[in-house]
Amino acid sequence: MPEHHVFDRALYRRRLSAALDAGYPDFLLARCVADLDERLSAVLRRFERAIDLGTPLPLAEPVLQARANDPLRMAEVPDTDAALVGDLEALPFAAESLDLAASLLALHAVNDLPGALIQIKRALRPDGLFIACLLGGQSLTELRQSLLAAEVEVAGGASPRVAPFADLRDLGGLLQRAGFALPVIDSESVTVRYGDMFGLLRDLRAMGWANALTERSRKPLRRGVLLRAAELYAERFADPDGRLRATFEIVWLSGWAPHESQQKPLRPGSAKARLADALGVAEIGTGDKAGGEKP
Repeated sequence: MPEHHVFDRALYRRRLSAALDAGYPDFLLARCVADLDERLSAVLRRFERAIDLGTPLPLAEPVLQARANDPLRMAEVPDTDAALVGDLEALPFAAESLDLAASLLALHAVNDLPGALIQIKRALRPDGLFIACLLGGQSLTELRQSLLAAEVEVAGGASPRVAPFADLRDLGGLLQRAGFALPVIDSESVTVRYGDMFGLLRDLRAMGWANALTERSRKPLRRGVLLRAAELYAERFADPDGRLRATFEIVWLSGWAPHESQQKPLRPGSAKARLADALGVAEIGTGDKAGGEKP
């Protein structure tokens, strides 16, 4: 585990449990499930044992059932639809016991993402697939900027209010460090529009995504700060019709547990044809300039 914990995981789980009991809004999650279905449709094989890792609602179950003989679901909080309850930072799976591991909108709330990825890779059998989506670094940028500016202006200082989601480039490096083969990473920016900032805050609370940062202020946010943040949000991030934009960057990760059958890059110098020949152009040496002149 890392020495510094960004998230209060116990608080996060309590809030997630309360959100699920109150009726978790699924507008982002349903979109991610549709994307998962499309992405897995390109994999021309059936998996033996699959696991859904921490997806807040059981929406991904039909997708996994269509592609695996033994689909399971691991929830982070007690859930009657889940086969087991576990911690994404301490997975309860033996080495090489899974063929497919999927996770939707859950891994962005762990403290030790590198460790979680290593555990997932360890739990996959050779040629097993990991695929997941999580919130990326541009998520909620409008809210982050508005709260920061308002708190500095009104209170003379600021406390962290919005989680520091991982950067796209950093996530690609983490996949490689965890030992995944053929890693792929891409992102999509999803814009959700609201009548005011408070509608966004209600949705975030309803998904259990209220501030659970370890270094958060324990004092309630002052009313004056909230009202000023709402004004700044409307001034800076309104569309022509007056509705406010909220960005959710959905980052998709995928990688395979290494296996000898997988495609491997060619060794340097092993190519049997020149790229210049394939493109029908003249080859320029490293000491030449275009046009045939020497430097």
